Amino acid sequence: MGKVFSFLKPYKLAVGIALILMLTELVVELLQPLLMAKIIDDGILQEDLDVVMKWGGVMVGLSFVAFLAGVINSFFAAHVSQSFGYDIRKGLFGKIQSFSFANFSLFPTSSLITRMTNDVTQIQNTVFMSLRIMLRAPLLIIGGVVMALIVNFQLALFLVIGVPVLFVFLVFVMKKGGAMFKAVQEKLDGVNNVMRENLGGIRLIKAFLRKNHEIKRFDNASEELKDQTIFALRLMEITMPVLLLIMNLSILAVLWFGSAGVNTGSVQVGEVVAIVNYATRITGALTIISFIIMAFARAKASAHRIADVLDEEIDLVDKEGIDLKETSLNGEVHFDSVSFHYPNTETPVLQNINFRVEAGATVAIMGATGSGKSSLFQLIPRLYDVNDGTIFIDQKDITDLPVKALRRQIGYVPQEALLFSGSVKDNLGWGKEDATLEEIIQASKDAQIHDTINRLPNKYDTVLGQKGVNLSGGQKQRLSIARALIRKPRILMLDDSTSALDLTTEAKLLKALKTYQCTTFIITQKVSTAMEADKIMLLEDGEMLEEGSHEYLLENSTLYQKIYQSQFGVEVAEHVEAK
Repeated sequence: MGKVFSFLKPYKLAVGIALILMLTELVVELLQPLLMAKIIDDGILQEDLDVVMKWGGVMVGLSFVAFLAGVINSFFAAHVSQSFGYDIRKGLFGKIQSFSFANFSLFPTSSLITRMTNDVTQIQNTVFMSLRIMLRAPLLIIGGVVMALIVNFQLALFLVIGVPVLFVFLVFVMKKGGAMFKAVQEKLDGVNNVMRENLGGIRLIKAFLRKNHEIKRFDNASEELKDQTIFALRLMEITMPVLLLIMNLSILAVLWFGSAGVNTGSVQVGEVVAIVNYATRITGALTIISFIIMAFARAKASAHRIADVLDEEIDLVDKEGIDLKETSLNGEVHFDSVSFHYPNTETPVLQNINFRVEAGATVAIMGATGSGKSSLFQLIPRLYDVNDGTIFIDQKDITDLPVKALRRQIGYVPQEALLFSGSVKDNLGWGKEDATLEEIIQASKDAQIHDTINRLPNKYDTVLGQKGVNLSGGQKQRLSIARALIRKPRILMLDDSTSALDLTTEAKLLKALKTYQCTTFIITQKVSTAMEADKIMLLEDGEMLEEGSHEYLLENSTLYQKIYQSQFGVEVAEHVEAK
């Protein structure tokens, strides 16, 4: 939690001013019962109007001071809490952006969203309450007891007995509440996860008529959140009756013994009124504390969840002492006995992979689903680190290259084309921030999407729907390819990114790619695409089965022969004989 609240350091002055103003309100509130006692004992009972006017004027003046202090305190409290929340969200987002894929595997997306929104809001509101009333309430209790003891020690003992009992009870409730509200936030993660999956796959849900199934899933997650919240709130709700019971008993005792003291002349009426007034204010403060404890319990749980993200150690960083200067790559890639398994698993997805690709070559990677093709891709830009073996780029260990410099020279097109909110031009320029319109157009032409863009209502300024919903699968793929090409990468990686393209468009695209001075890796299931590559690699169950040219594999690889025959319906022997 210390790391979370360290974000308050830049606002120490504002926090100090807010606390001073809050203490000003507190002092005025503690003085008022004392002044009221003076008005009763020295003014009303003595029938001295001057005393009533004198101390009444002082009370009004102090009330005005407290009013101004409260208003100004609210401004500072709001400024600090909102700025604090902004800084935490900014820090969280920056930390998440630096996560490796291994770090991401520890936090579900829905949980990260909850932590950056609901959890930050919980802490933000708690900071506001702290500067506005949270510290004032316990100080009012302590100050009220002390002032009551000054007014009349014997009567105030009834308050002294009740307050510590309540304090112990409230500490117990706070500890229990922290654990309960942590569970509430985790249930909220579950609701957000169902919502995210549902909204992201709404078209598939409608196509498969799974509306009722998804409604049931959401109801189940919501019901779990409701039950856990009710369970936590029930504990919080019992605090109010307990507080009122003990404090009302204390007030009754003060009135009972106070009236007896007034009758015997050992206690003045003003003293009884002052102590009852202090008891009433303490009761009000304790009532506020019951709400404060609920807020603090939730904030504590949220702070721990946020701290988990902020304290997460980034496992993929640059080596100490390496030269962080930009280095231009040629694009030669060499895998030397590389093995890899995903974090928190023991099953290898790649085993003893060995190959070398010359700079500027085009490589097609083929294999069944789950053979490790995409996993191999993710190792080249160091989205994951290998478990065994070494990857060399331009004969340099990949871990000796600065991560930013490496990724800046790689154009990566993932299996699922992902577009962002904004115009077509914004999405294409996303691959290169300083790209000119000419560069954007040229990359679009090479990706075979320029003509399609020109047919859009506002051409390159056309605003895309969420995730490019107003584009077809092939159009989204070509936009993603154009976004990668605009970087003029030295290594281009296409993860099954031409699957939605027709043969003619794909042939034009592959021809255009040859004009780029880059090493190209293409994951594909199409033999027609693989035939255009300089080398084809066949993966099976995470192992390199075969590698070579189309002709070599057609003659020597049984697996490749089966793939070829399944797609072309021609006997391999006939094809070889025809050549």
